[in-house]
Amino acid sequence: MIDNQLKEELEAFGAVVIVGPKWCGKTTTAKQLAKSIIYMQDPKKKETYIQMAKLDPSNLLSGKNPRLIDEWQIVPELWDAVRFDVDMRNEQGLYILTGSTSINEKKITHSGAGRISRMRMRTMSLYESGNSTGDIGLGTLFSSVDKISGHSEQNTKDIANIIVRGGWPSSVEKSDRIAYRQVAGYCETILESDINTVDEKKRDPQKMRSILRSLSRNVSTSAANTTILGDITSDNTEKIHINTLDDYLGALRKLYVIEDLPAWSPKLRSKTAIRTADTRHLTDPAIAAYFLGANPKDLEFDPKTFGFLFESLCVRDIRAYAQSLNGDVYHYRDEEGLEADAVIHLHDGRWCAMEMKLGSADIDDAATNLKKLRDKIDTEKMNSPSFLAVITGTEFAYTRDDGVHVIPICCLKD
Repeated sequence: MIDNQLKEELEAFGAVVIVGPKWCGKTTTAKQLAKSIIYMQDPKKKETYIQMAKLDPSNLLSGKNPRLIDEWQIVPELWDAVRFDVDMRNEQGLYILTGSTSINEKKITHSGAGRISRMRMRTMSLYESGNSTGDIGLGTLFSSVDKISGHSEQNTKDIANIIVRGGWPSSVEKSDRIAYRQVAGYCETILESDINTVDEKKRDPQKMRSILRSLSRNVSTSAANTTILGDITSDNTEKIHINTLDDYLGALRKLYVIEDLPAWSPKLRSKTAIRTADTRHLTDPAIAAYFLGANPKDLEFDPKTFGFLFESLCVRDIRAYAQSLNGDVYHYRDEEGLEADAVIHLHDGRWCAMEMKLGSADIDDAATNLKKLRDKIDTEKMNSPSFLAVITGTEFAYTRDDGVHVIPICCLKD
């Protein structure tokens, strides 16, 4: 899906920067459209590139366009050089920048607004990895479809395995054993290497492991930093200061390991207070499964944890599908306890609300909650929802008599 988005962005902007976690395929995606490439992490040339950039970064821009600058953030000066060149040439599709670490904005003088587009890339959705039939298109649902039907080829055991395997492209065709090992290697690299290279600040791997374990236990919840801190200190004799926690969480965000879900603030008929805390999510639920020490069988015997990780899996996919439709994803919860696990808000004003339920037992309650939220919306100030849906780990997609769609996540696509 990101391939088509990149093509469109290159037609609209002078440069596109693709950000996201390591190993999700940013460079491979960019190489398909690039006509020249410079790898800033090339160990034979890295120091030369850095010295060249300090003298005149424009020297590194020479090449056929679109020119791919991989891991550009190693030399932050390249941002302003790219922005300036786009200004001078007044053309589109000149550069593609990729990076798996966010840049310190203080190191650049101009945001690049109007010249440089930012795109978020994630691990593969189930439709991209071949685990979803794609019977139900999110874009089609926004076109006011009355009835849906579809059939998932995955059962709950399969979904548990999908969660633990993760969505990294290079593991799609690997055996389960190899895929699990790759996830373990990925997570350990975060601890032993990435946290110290993100901003050249030394951090304790054991503290980071404790933080990631706590984040994993609290995935799909609105746990505050103080809750995370209490969770960590209850497990360890060593104390972690709240400032240290903030710093470590910041490093994980810079590495695109954390991607929390912000709260949605609609126009309501009543004066109900809306809770604004983000919902905790990691970029892929396999990371949470790893730090919880959970294999597929463990998830089957722990329905509560399975349910939280399933919700996180759904949020990851829905974010990818919504992005391809030019939309954003939020969550909703108010002081009365009414909630929606995901709200997709398209940039043209259309929106929908979703609840995620692994099994069929909670579908009725989820549908009731969604209808209550719909009835709270002030439709004189904003649109009515295009649709309401319960996203499940069940077998069949169908539309209930009350109009709420029931959609297995393994039937969904963009």
